[in-house]
Amino acid sequence: MLNSVAQLPQHHPISVREYFRMGETDVLDPEARCELIEGELFDMPPIGPPHSSKVKRLIRSFSRIIGDQAIVSAQDPILLGDFSAPQPDLALLRWREDFYEQVHPGPDDILVLVEVADSTLTYDRDRKLPLYARFAIPEVWLVDVAGRQLDVHRDPESGKYKTKFQVQDLSCVGIAALPDIELNLRSLF
Repeated sequence: MLNSVAQLPQHHPISVREYFRMGETDVLDPEARCELIEGELFDMPPIGPPHSSKVKRLIRSFSRIIGDQAIVSAQDPILLGDFSAPQPDLALLRWREDFYEQVHPGPDDILVLVEVADSTLTYDRDRKLPLYARFAIPEVWLVDVAGRQLDVHRDPESGKYKTKFQVQDLSCVGIAALPDIELNLRSLF
């Protein structure tokens, strides 16, 4: 006897484990730019020169000032639960002698994340920022390339950032987790 109730297609969220296994077995093209966000794969647009220039400037600024106080990680995965492995443009990570050789960093390892947004501003702001807040990432910077501004988001609570502000003076940008550090980011725009 046939089941009279039609079976609807079900959404199958992809786990972090499955995602990395897909990469290991060449199910995902090694050259593909994609992120796993809340169990869904998102194809990311190619990185253009303005975007890559901002990332390089940030890497240089962070590396010069931070030294061995933290690890500067660029466009590498972070693990947020079982279903998300975003690749922020920059992550400032707690210092570890092994440089996270055995496992990707998780929420407790992150001091600040930076997303550089030229063609992905809406995606970064509306999809990734709430994800970062839900996992209590303490500070996220959103670099709006077209708007020529740096927005800082701090103090995650209940899936949102309580403190948000646009940096007015790029010559002295602080990081909450490293209060003795000030970055000069005037060359960013």
